[in-house]
Amino acid sequence: MNLHGKSASHGIVVGRVRLVQTTALLIDQSSVQNVDAEIARFRACIAKAKIGLEAVRDRALKNLGADKAAIFDAHLLILEDPELVDTTVEIVGSRKLNALAAFDEVARQAAAMFEAMDNEYMRERAADVRDVADRVLRQLAGVAVTDLSEIQDEVVLVCRDLAPSETAAMNPQKILGILTDLGGKTSHTAIVARTLEIPAVLGLRRITEVVTNGDWIAFDGETGEVVVNPDDATRAVFLEKQKIEKREKLELMTLVGQSNTSADGRVTQIVANIGSPEDLPGVRKYDAAGVGLYRTEFLFMDRTEAPSEEEQFQAYKAVLEGLAPLPVTIRTLDVGGDKPLAYLDIGHEDNPFLGYRAIRYCLEHPEILRTQFRAMLRASAFGNLRIMFPMIASLEELLAAKEHLEAVRKELVASGVKIADHVPVGVMIEIPSAAIISDILAQHCEFLSIGTNDLIQYTVAVDRLNERVQNLYDPFHPAVLRLMRTVIENAHKFGRKTSVCGEMGGSEAHLPLLLGMGLDEFSMAPTSILRSRRQLSGWTMKEAEALRDEVMKQSRSADIESILMQAEARKRNDLKGRPST
Repeated sequence: MNLHGKSASHGIVVGRVRLVQTTALLIDQSSVQNVDAEIARFRACIAKAKIGLEAVRDRALKNLGADKAAIFDAHLLILEDPELVDTTVEIVGSRKLNALAAFDEVARQAAAMFEAMDNEYMRERAADVRDVADRVLRQLAGVAVTDLSEIQDEVVLVCRDLAPSETAAMNPQKILGILTDLGGKTSHTAIVARTLEIPAVLGLRRITEVVTNGDWIAFDGETGEVVVNPDDATRAVFLEKQKIEKREKLELMTLVGQSNTSADGRVTQIVANIGSPEDLPGVRKYDAAGVGLYRTEFLFMDRTEAPSEEEQFQAYKAVLEGLAPLPVTIRTLDVGGDKPLAYLDIGHEDNPFLGYRAIRYCLEHPEILRTQFRAMLRASAFGNLRIMFPMIASLEELLAAKEHLEAVRKELVASGVKIADHVPVGVMIEIPSAAIISDILAQHCEFLSIGTNDLIQYTVAVDRLNERVQNLYDPFHPAVLRLMRTVIENAHKFGRKTSVCGEMGGSEAHLPLLLGMGLDEFSMAPTSILRSRRQLSGWTMKEAEALRDEVMKQSRSADIESILMQAEARKRNDLKGRPST
């Protein structure tokens, strides 16, 4: 049987199924006579659940790092939420309903509220509420909580969904891969799988219905292809792919320590996208030339209030100090759109991607922006900092952000705080208006970075999270490529360097085209760096520019995609067997 799901973490897997099916709880609606005793029992179970969650958090801190462990700090706060706890106590007291049924009712309503929201990130936060609620409900019912740490065999984990606490508990050495009915690319399962480099395909809808323990399964975490009980021929194909993948990984590691240089000697830096200090091991392992995008919003997520200046300072300092003297580009807070934060009170918007987000929000709440600037500038004394503003649409926004930065700099200097003598400032080009006036912006900043994810969706008017129009989200669209070329050329007119930090930065099909356009820096997931380094080494500038000229003559996306894919395939074949040259 063949299934297809959402790619969450790359890798080829062939293994035996370990089906995890949580025992359903029976929720009876019986009344209680002793209300006080039932409320005391409920509070005792909350306390036991808290102890269990603290143990999960400590295990996550050890295995996954502080940013992933922060998920469980947020879960602990859910356990203390009056909307859950006090409302349950009130129901038990007023209706004399047993605590199990009362808490189940309240938790379901809270999860449903998140699920009704109109963006993927907040919908998936319903899983957090359910995870916490399930722990309490099982305490109340006297049923054991699932413990994946007990798995001793190497297996492919198959389940309806993985709660964050379950994901944190599992032994990554024993989990060959993860397959789920539910989930998407922003779920905790996807994030943890990528962190641990465990291949995963999510959103398979009915995988738990068609497999049993011990079944063979083969899947490709990049394409989302899953085959249940493959025949000998199919299994052999996947095993061969797996063998090739493992061999390629070993070959790619021989590129560590080499420069990011084209076949004719042009140096083009390849740097990493990260979300926290815990990503540093991958940055070092895959030999990034620095960080091209540090997404600070992850510091602000899964919590009830903004991080303090000191907390931000420690996070920024850890990255800058850990990679010095390599450059680290830190992006100011980019929330709203698909990343709303309840405590910032951005409010409901019919079209949040075109709404109150990123630099627009920060300029109207300068206390948040200035706190972030203070933390960044204090950290600048420990490394090579660059600051980047997201969602810039006009020169006025850039100048306003720079004014706040300069005011903070003067305050720190006057207070005797040690900061770097100079911190380069740059702009993310994500909006067509910014691309069109990139020559103007380049005169007021020191580098430009193209955020292709948003640039594509704004150029072709497609919400990339809307499944009904996702097929129209087109990284090969001639308009997108023309805008990118314009940005690069405008930047070079004024001696500014340009990078690409969206998904296109790690696209093997786009690499030679962007090289031919004169791109100075590619920023991507750390795991993509060595593959891009190898590919870069196979192209001369003359070849890349010829490919650029051919592509820019085309008027159809399909023709551009075909040309680039064929060129990438030919070059990949040419490079086989010589990874270290």
